[in-house]
Amino acid sequence: MEPISKTSSAQSHPVVTGERVNAIYAAVAAILLGVFLIAGTGFASPNVLHNAAHDARHAFAFPCH
Repeated sequence: MEPISKTSSAQSHPVVTGERVNAIYAAVAAILLGVFLIAGTGFASPNVLHNAAHDARHAFAFPCH
């Protein structure tokens, strides 16, 4: 029988797996992208938004006029 040491601790530390870290990174990236898009469209003038959408339609060969 081994003696019980008073200096040993029975605390266990949570293990973070690579899969969990990737999920956290993806969530943070999605949140930052969402905030950027909301803030970008919130402060842009309507003319800028129209021109951006118009150019995007042309870039994807979608007829708009």
